[in-house]
Amino acid sequence: MYGWYYDPTFILVFAGLILTLIASAGVKSTFSRYSRVRCMAGYTGAQAAQEVLRISGIYDVRIERVAGELTDHYDPRAKVLRLSDSTYGSNSVAAVCVAAHECGHAIQHQKGYGPLVLRSTLVPAANIGSSLSWPIFVAGLIFSMRPLLMLGILLFGLAVIFQLVTLPVEFNASSRAIRILEGNGMLGESEITGAKKVLRAAAMTYVASLASSILQLLRLVILAGGNRRDD
Repeated sequence: MYGWYYDPTFILVFAGLILTLIASAGVKSTFSRYSRVRCMAGYTGAQAAQEVLRISGIYDVRIERVAGELTDHYDPRAKVLRLSDSTYGSNSVAAVCVAAHECGHAIQHQKGYGPLVLRSTLVPAANIGSSLSWPIFVAGLIFSMRPLLMLGILLFGLAVIFQLVTLPVEFNASSRAIRILEGNGMLGESEITGAKKVLRAAAMTYVASLASSILQLLRLVILAGGNRRDD
């Protein structure tokens, strides 16, 4: 069976892993650097989030603390902004811009931002695709059943589409955050430069994740083609 004992397509997985590791190291390094730079206005992450929400006319979103580092996220179903330990009480430039970024998602939610609505709609399909694609695909390889191979590829493709839709959502949230931070004097000119670097590094993790998934999808297509030739 093609790729059963020797799988040359594994190099695609390796390439994707390298991209992901580089992006992850980049965001951790950049966040660490600007987490040591104090916000001159004195905002903590939680205070900055509260101010950004106020400026945006949003008063029905709670701000909560969540354990971990860079585990910050906005939950649109509960209307809760959860800030990590490294963001919530820190008055660093990194903490302020990360908090503002998450507020960007709350603003998107309030305004019905199209890509965010689409991403929320795709969540169930993406979850199914990411959890079932490989078991189904491997079963197709073992039993040489092409319909299972195609179904596995289709399911994995749903997860890739979800990641693709995530990109404009993340970039737009960062853009909204920077405009508010800069336009309302929450960060100074030099601090804005640092904030942009932090958010750009964070965005690259999503780009790397998408690239890795596309390479993985390509691998599935190649494996399926090899299985067909072996029939």
